[in-house]
Amino acid sequence: MFEAFMRKIRIVVEDTTLRNRVLFALGALIVFRLLAAIPIPSVDPVALQNFLSNNQFFGLLNIFSGGGFSNLSIVMLGVGPYITASIVMQLLTVLVPKLKEIYQEEGDAGRARFMQYSRYLTVPLAFIQGFAFLLILQQQGIVAPMTVEMAIVNTLIIAAGSIFLMWIGELITEFGVGNGVSLIIFAGIVSRIPTDLSQFIFNFDVTQLPAVIGFAAAGVAIVAAVVFISEAERPIPVTYARRVRGSKVLGGVSTYLPLRVNQAGVMPIIFALSFLLFPQMIATFLSASSVSWLSSGASTVLAGLNNQAIYGTMYFFLVFIFTYFYTAITFEPHQIAKNLQKNGAFIPGVRPGLTTAEYLGNIITRITLVGALFLGLIAVLPIILQGATGITAITIGGTALLIAVSVILDVVKKIDAQTSIREY
Repeated sequence: MFEAFMRKIRIVVEDTTLRNRVLFALGALIVFRLLAAIPIPSVDPVALQNFLSNNQFFGLLNIFSGGGFSNLSIVMLGVGPYITASIVMQLLTVLVPKLKEIYQEEGDAGRARFMQYSRYLTVPLAFIQGFAFLLILQQQGIVAPMTVEMAIVNTLIIAAGSIFLMWIGELITEFGVGNGVSLIIFAGIVSRIPTDLSQFIFNFDVTQLPAVIGFAAAGVAIVAAVVFISEAERPIPVTYARRVRGSKVLGGVSTYLPLRVNQAGVMPIIFALSFLLFPQMIATFLSASSVSWLSSGASTVLAGLNNQAIYGTMYFFLVFIFTYFYTAITFEPHQIAKNLQKNGAFIPGVRPGLTTAEYLGNIITRITLVGALFLGLIAVLPIILQGATGITAITIGGTALLIAVSVILDVVKKIDAQTSIREY
């Protein structure tokens, strides 16, 4: 195992094209981290840290901004608007049949058009989100009161930073290694490690040693579980019928169709966070209203959303539901059955056509139950651990860990595929 790993590393170093791809991705991430260190004007850093530490929703938003929200940098929105645009486009495929046809039936060209529409939608969303966040942060006393001109300039800067990050992510995907947007989020997660580690060492109490050892063991077990579920597949045997064309005999071979247990990846967690974050933003904005009943109602909503039990229950339920929803969007049993029938393939013991589609639908429904329960548990794991031990354990599990492990697995697969091509 170690020898194979070192051989792959040597191939990466020696192969000029692959080495340049890796270096390009690293260079782009360095540019992102430099931009994340440049704050917008008139920010109170102490008030910002208190706000993020006491607000779990905006703390999670900081993860998806790639860490840019933690100091209100010019890229404070990160790739959030692009992710929101992608979610909206995915939801529209259910409502607009033409979009579903473009996404599922027109191949790579259709998916490229679909992604282009997502980029167009990112621009207005970046301006809307940037302006909304500035208003909320100004109400909380984190940003100094702004004139109209200053508000317009800051909104333009924030929106331009988000769009620029989207462009960097697309460049990494095209000229680097792995998915650029995922790597930007991953870089933000990793960048927190030195700070979190230094705070842990500074505040370390020897009486917490058993709990720390337990967390370390739990972390290793959780990472192993994430890798196992992410790579787990349900193979469906497929046989190609024999066909005679001229003097050639085609088909007659057997293969399998891999159905992933976690078909949806991390998208259900992103969907759930978006739905939970929206009422939190509205309530935070209305809590500073001069209308007494409106501000008291918003404060009640905020208190309910900040309750660990209520938040954890809603989070788990939404992740569970959206796992099935996103799997239904991305996995189309009828289209797969149609493609198998066109290519002269069939599942042994199952009639082609509608029966095959029903068979695949039943299987994906059953295995998605495992993936949905797993994603929901991983999402609320930090809340469970914090409630049981009283120690904040956001780095042990949850969204950050799932994204980090998924991105590492994806990058390793991409590099392994490139090295395999060059070996042959």
